[in-house]
Amino acid sequence: MFSMDPATILVSIVVILFLVKVYNNQRQQKGKNLPPGPRPFPLIGSIHLIDLKKPYKSFIELSKQYGPVYTIHLGMSKMVIMCGYDAVKEALVNHADEFADRPRSPLFYKLQKDHGIVFSNGENWKAMRRFTLSTLRDYGMGKKGIEDKINEEAECLVQTFRSYGGKPFDNRTILNAAVANIIVSMLLNHRFEYDDPTLICLMDSVSENIRLRAKPMARLYDMFPKLIDPLPGAHNKIAELSEKMNDFMRETFTKQRKDLDVDHHRNLIDAFLAKQQEGKPESTLYYHDDNLIALVSQLFAAGMETTSTTLRWSLLIMIKYPEIQKKVQKEIEKVIGTAQPKIEHRKHMPYTDAVVCEVQRFGDIAPTSLPHATACDITFRGYFIPKGFTIMPLLSSVLKDKAYFAKPNEFYPEHFLDADGNFKKNEAFIPFSAGKRSCAGESLAKMELFLFFTTLLQNFTFQVPPGTIVDLTPAMGTTNSPFPQEICAIPRN
Repeated sequence: MFSMDPATILVSIVVILFLVKVYNNQRQQKGKNLPPGPRPFPLIGSIHLIDLKKPYKSFIELSKQYGPVYTIHLGMSKMVIMCGYDAVKEALVNHADEFADRPRSPLFYKLQKDHGIVFSNGENWKAMRRFTLSTLRDYGMGKKGIEDKINEEAECLVQTFRSYGGKPFDNRTILNAAVANIIVSMLLNHRFEYDDPTLICLMDSVSENIRLRAKPMARLYDMFPKLIDPLPGAHNKIAELSEKMNDFMRETFTKQRKDLDVDHHRNLIDAFLAKQQEGKPESTLYYHDDNLIALVSQLFAAGMETTSTTLRWSLLIMIKYPEIQKKVQKEIEKVIGTAQPKIEHRKHMPYTDAVVCEVQRFGDIAPTSLPHATACDITFRGYFIPKGFTIMPLLSSVLKDKAYFAKPNEFYPEHFLDADGNFKKNEAFIPFSAGKRSCAGESLAKMELFLFFTTLLQNFTFQVPPGTIVDLTPAMGTTNSPFPQEICAIPRN
């Protein structure tokens, strides 16, 4: 007999489990025709080909060799990558039902199981999406009521920017807070001051979670959850931050439940709590506390992060291209003057509209979007993809598709303007994704972006401190956000 140290035993067990899994997969996939892709190594798959900090860049590079639809193995799991507008549209729009599911992400499942709207499936997802869309509309999404709230918040934002007297400041927390207040008004019927400790804690938790999700240990957790789970790393910190957010949401709706009036709802949480008391089968099946915690947490994070990040990009880009900033301001002067910006102004402001769209395209906020999964077996472009297979539609490859954007790697508002300067739509412009899983808050985000952006450009000219170079390189994270940079807001009146 011979002895082995614990590490050797662990490695031996992993190898044996791997070989068993490979054998079972080969049996299950025998005769099935998945899209081609790089040949995987044992255990690690094709991780060696992927930049774990910015995996979407590696995926796009691999598409040049294997085509717009290919299979890749990442650790013990595999997925189909889809690149370019044509492939993504064909899957998410032309075959919307077949690609409407979400895969079970080990890290997301560890945090919120199958609850909420983002990673749930089946009847639970349908119920939560139905409720979310109808309730957000009830509380003003796409209507004048929420437009007034955004304009009120924009005025608070202007006053805060003015308080710096043209001196340098970091706008990240301020913009996050302004945008967060819009979704908070719908979720909680409340407004926070920008320096409120509770709001800052919630915003920091969301931002830090997004940053940590791009860390190698968090990426590896999704590939080897059982191996990574007991180890220290980003995945543990993410769980801690998520639990803090959940505790706040649980405490909030517990308070609201005590004085709930089922006939007069103050906000989305009230509407959800009222559903719990209807006594219908779905009240127990779907409107339970776990779904409420996950739903409100997800809506808060989604409602704040992408919109505020886009606004931060917009100001940096205006500083980088002062001639574009001047053209936007001239159009604002011509169409709006000193009046309060309104959504109805947008149709008369083609250049500003084009600039806002180009900020979203160039900023490439959600480069990988969220993964999809096949809801059934499907033959797609001649390849067989079984039910439950993970699909990664790369939004970055769509928003920078050379077939649809003349200068994909440059900031070029003319992507959305015709020869006469009129606004023109571009079918490949899908920053909110497409199909059944497109962003539920798309109309709200569009309204916020236009009103906040035009109000800020109406009141200020943006610059950086002398000697500072504007850096448009994205920071590390699951979203592409700018590095913190101080800016100067010079009052125009």
